[in-house]
Amino acid sequence: MDQTVINIIFVGASFALYIGIAIWARAGSTSDFYAAGRGVHPVLNGMATGADWMSAASFISMAGLIAFVGYDNSTFLMGWTGGYVLLALLLAPYLRKFGKFTVSEFIGDRFYSPTARLVAVICLIIASITYVIGQMTGVGVAFGRFLEVDSTTGLILGAVVVFAYAVFGGMKGVTYTQVAQYVVLILAYTIPAVFISLQLTGNPLPPLGLFGEHTGSGVPLLERLDATLTELGFNEYTAHNGDTFNMLLFTLTLMIGTAGLPHVIMRFFTVPRVADARWSAGWALVFIALLYLTAPAVGAMARLNITELMWPEGTQGEAVSVETIETADEYNWMRTWQQTGLLGWTDENGDGRIQYYNDADPDMQARAEEAGWSGNELTNFNRDILVLANPEIANLPGWVIGLVAAGGIAAALSTAAGLLLAISSAVSHDLIKGQINPSISEKGELMSARVAMAVSIAVATYLGLNPPGFAAQTVALAFGLAASSIFPALMMGIFSTKVNNRGAVAGMLTGLLTTLIYIFLHKGWFFIPDTNSFTDADPLLGTIKSTSFGAVGAALNFLVAYVVSGMTKPVPDHIKDLVESVRVPRGAGAAQDH
Repeated sequence: MDQTVINIIFVGASFALYIGIAIWARAGSTSDFYAAGRGVHPVLNGMATGADWMSAASFISMAGLIAFVGYDNSTFLMGWTGGYVLLALLLAPYLRKFGKFTVSEFIGDRFYSPTARLVAVICLIIASITYVIGQMTGVGVAFGRFLEVDSTTGLILGAVVVFAYAVFGGMKGVTYTQVAQYVVLILAYTIPAVFISLQLTGNPLPPLGLFGEHTGSGVPLLERLDATLTELGFNEYTAHNGDTFNMLLFTLTLMIGTAGLPHVIMRFFTVPRVADARWSAGWALVFIALLYLTAPAVGAMARLNITELMWPEGTQGEAVSVETIETADEYNWMRTWQQTGLLGWTDENGDGRIQYYNDADPDMQARAEEAGWSGNELTNFNRDILVLANPEIANLPGWVIGLVAAGGIAAALSTAAGLLLAISSAVSHDLIKGQINPSISEKGELMSARVAMAVSIAVATYLGLNPPGFAAQTVALAFGLAASSIFPALMMGIFSTKVNNRGAVAGMLTGLLTTLIYIFLHKGWFFIPDTNSFTDADPLLGTIKSTSFGAVGAALNFLVAYVVSGMTKPVPDHIKDLVESVRVPRGAGAAQDH
């Protein structure tokens, strides 16, 4: 059977499942739309949270970034996993006990200020839209390859599917759809990894195979990879080559950004009890760990496979010939991905071969001049394609490729739906009902939520056509925005009785604006190409890249909030009592309801 037909069968069956669930779980009230009626079991909520969390960045992009950088990009794993620990211990149970529908509503009530609620809405929308750009980028990549259409068409198809099940189902439909999407994406991620681990190491468990022996050479896999890459002028895969300070800031930004992302926090409003919120976070960590323990192995093994395909006679032999790439079955993946525009090569020196090496390395330059090479001829390898191409690179069966197609699309769609729900909730519940028209009927609020989501999908699709980086890099910017604006406000709202309304507003605005300006200076104003003044290779402040500035923005948020609070009126007694009642563990089995 033709591979395209197999892909369409797998992807089409998954879409039918998602839309069927959305019809079954159609939201009939605002409680269903915002919080799934507060009746989701902690295990199912943990699974849905896992799907909500494991976005295009985790599924599609993270292993690709690890593959081409190595140890230094393990920060994605450390930061994102550590963030869930913070979320489980410091935020989730207390926010559920407060009993509201949205993050902005908590901030507005805790800081007794409509202005604070409005600023929180703005922070939430900016962070969520930035995040959803990365998801729509992943949707375009996945659809473009597996349905053999251009990425723009793929993006539009993905937007239509999200519209079909998110706009009508709300949180209730999204929750149960995400449970199904988790099953699809985790099978799609781990099954190819098991096959490849068996091929390269004989071990069916990829995390163990990563540290096992490479069957082709008899040396440890990572040692083989290090040797292969250094012979081609690249950095050692297992070595730390970047700036330690920036690495620390980036990890911290991802951690506190994770704990401040509104679409993740909203998941903990859907469970019946406060204790269930903490259990949900625990189960989410279990489900997420299944993918995150596999990702380093996927990246390392794929990098080794790619390098050995480009140098079939070894790094000291001849590079792969153009004729082989154009005719051999094991290089079919290169021909198919070339059609998407995300993979490219060119025979610059006309020798009929494609040399892949680090042409910026002085030692390799000397070797290249002696051999008559004209630079690295693998001119384009988009990091976002690696996981999706991995089964083809390893020459796995067609059904595995079809499963990965469905999994990649499920990962992007699940998080996109969660983000769009967070945006629509902020607009309809916090902005329209909370600020503009408090007397709006439940039916009117539900309609405004659906309209807001439809508009959000259109905006996200438009922005996804011209993203500011790879999916994971774009998502990292969103984490910086959430880390600098939302996380400090939540922490101070739960654990401090000294921060007042003016301090909270000043802190959120300071964190948001400083981080946003720093990002725009490096990525272009409003992500418009060629409008940036600096680059992450040559940043404005020392070695701090735009993706790492969120931690600095958070520190400024805390500082400004406490300073302004100390200079203005103290927090009223009834708000202090409210904070104490949320923090006290009594009543952990029950929660206030909206």
